[in-house]
Amino acid sequence: MKHIFSSLLAAALVVSGSAQIASNAVRSKIGDIELIAYKTGVKDVVYLRGALPAGDNKAPADNSMLPTLVGGMLDRGTLKQDKAAITDQLDAVGASISFSVNTGVLEFNARCLAKDVPLVVKLLAEQLREPAFSAEELEKLKKQSVGGLQRALESTAFRASDEFSRAAYAPGHPNRNATVEESIAAVNKTTVDDLKKFHAAHYGPAHLTVVAVGDINADQVKSELTTAFKGWSGGSAALAIAKTTPTDSARVHDVFMPDKTSVNIIIGQTTGLRYGEADYIPLRVGASVLGGASFSGRLMKTTREKEGLTYGIYSNLTNDMFNDGDFQVTATFAPNLLDKGIASAQKHLGEWYANGVTEKELEDHKGNLTGSFKIALATTEGMAQALQNAVNRGKDISWLDEYPTKVNAVSLSEVNGAIKQHLNPEKMFIIKAGTIPGAVAK
Repeated sequence: MKHIFSSLLAAALVVSGSAQIASNAVRSKIGDIELIAYKTGVKDVVYLRGALPAGDNKAPADNSMLPTLVGGMLDRGTLKQDKAAITDQLDAVGASISFSVNTGVLEFNARCLAKDVPLVVKLLAEQLREPAFSAEELEKLKKQSVGGLQRALESTAFRASDEFSRAAYAPGHPNRNATVEESIAAVNKTTVDDLKKFHAAHYGPAHLTVVAVGDINADQVKSELTTAFKGWSGGSAALAIAKTTPTDSARVHDVFMPDKTSVNIIIGQTTGLRYGEADYIPLRVGASVLGGASFSGRLMKTTREKEGLTYGIYSNLTNDMFNDGDFQVTATFAPNLLDKGIASAQKHLGEWYANGVTEKELEDHKGNLTGSFKIALATTEGMAQALQNAVNRGKDISWLDEYPTKVNAVSLSEVNGAIKQHLNPEKMFIIKAGTIPGAVAK
């Protein structure tokens, strides 16, 4: 159905940046389900996104992989029809439905032509409500999951991030990863009965949000959802997560991986901040000045352009959508440049911390952040994701209208104060993963 996919891509047109998002959105309740509908100027295309609180933070203590496996089974057949039958129906109209599990929620993402909304909503509801949890499909998923985990062990980027999670976060915090070995063991022990129990406990209309964006009729979407989800009950609320406490982990962690052409490094620490809390925006602006995802950050101008030590080095606030997160400087260095690269990153990090940012940098990076934010809203898919992210972050959708104003209102003293208040280079962890000169495998 190439012509349909071409129509979908062509119709991802620009959404007006001047319109107020919250005032143009139609919000309604369908029983316990919240619907957020936003009509755009695109023709024919509709994106449906949504989430319910059934993420990895609800994993039982003895099975860290259970929420992910439940989510992975949703598109593998229902009690009414198998995977192939559902795939055939979607392919016939050029539509798609996908599911993913992250720290806090199970998310779905669907796209279709406007005329096919009834079909897609019907199939989506069927997959969420009545997954088959076939033993045969579970075994296939388990093999694929174990294979993916084993392949991840060969990724220097994954190994650095994985090690950082256990260095920086205390046991029990959602951002602390189980080891790969523990995750593989959890996958292998999971049964169909485990899937059914988790689904019964955490899936339902309570706390389910559906976002519909594009060429939509809000009343029609509401009607289709009402019919498709009629009689469904259950669900569980999002968890209130206690903020992490400092760990007593060693400050330098080497993950030796033989025969790698590069070493991934992370220099960072927890911030104690969740997205949108006081000091979050000032600290985010400061992190952008140091190493925003462009050549305007100090680290790219110095460690890459001036010193020629890496192709990319960045800093950002991460892992903070559902709970308090962290600050990270990330980079990749050739093994023979590793020591020089880390020394350069630490030098510029230290100067940024000690002296703060300048007024010109502040104004430049305010523009960068508000500009990239508006660009992200420029397509139907981007708007749908932004609306869902606002809900995931515990914000009203009016946050999307307020965010540029909040960024532009940040003062120099607020940025430099937030840096000193929430960070300290002397307490940051240094994670290295790859073929580290002088290190050996453990």
